[in-house]
Amino acid sequence: MKTDLPWHSRFDLLGVTFLLFLVGALGSMPAIEGSGRDLDYWGNLSRFAAQFFPPDWSILNRTIEGLVETVQIALVSTLLAITLSIGLSICAARTISPLWLLWPTRMLLNIIRTIPSLLWALLAVVIVGSNPLAGVIALTLYSVGYLAKFFSEAFESANTDAQKALRSLDASPLQAFQYGLWPNARPIIWSHCLWMLEYNVRSASIIGYVGAGGIGLHLKLYAESADSWNKFSLVLLCILIIVTILDLTGEKIRQSIREKLEGQKKKS
Repeated sequence: MKTDLPWHSRFDLLGVTFLLFLVGALGSMPAIEGSGRDLDYWGNLSRFAAQFFPPDWSILNRTIEGLVETVQIALVSTLLAITLSIGLSICAARTISPLWLLWPTRMLLNIIRTIPSLLWALLAVVIVGSNPLAGVIALTLYSVGYLAKFFSEAFESANTDAQKALRSLDASPLQAFQYGLWPNARPIIWSHCLWMLEYNVRSASIIGYVGAGGIGLHLKLYAESADSWNKFSLVLLCILIIVTILDLTGEKIRQSIREKLEGQKKKS
């Protein structure tokens, strides 16, 4: 016999959260105000966009040098962040870590994420000077705050049956993690790593504004020159090409991981 449930009982935590988000977003609409002046928005936009074309290809070699440094900063900082995040994520995972270690680690990660990457870059420049090392330090710290959170959530959402079974067979915690939990969480973790690398390439392009190396210094110089927007557009075009290549490469890698996991499931 079918019983009609009250409408409010159909909302779970996810539904309530989305409803609150929707109400908050709609309620914030009145706060979005313009300057109050009668401006030709589309005319201003079209005149500004016209200054971007055609891109100035005469600075291509200089731009490529800056992009290479930007990618190097992103690669090194992402590698360091992954290394540090693995340990921190284990401490921040509810299914692995004890409470006395869980909450201090999570609070540390909250503090790290509170500080924007540009502010991390500014602090690093003050400490080590204006150079690519400052960019590596800034993006490493910023990335750790997010990667450790993402990794811990991957560990918490992974199936822990194999880990518990290994522990019941007197396997060490490290062995249970390596052979029981890690294989289930690995695809999600690698996906987060690829996303973070792509993000860091974009971030490394910005932190140069405060002297932390990379192509950001070029962007700053061209933005401050009234007649250099066509140079600015060439730099953006080169960044777009790099980010697109990373996105396509990451998708291929994620697809390979998915196919490998599906093959393992069929064999089992």
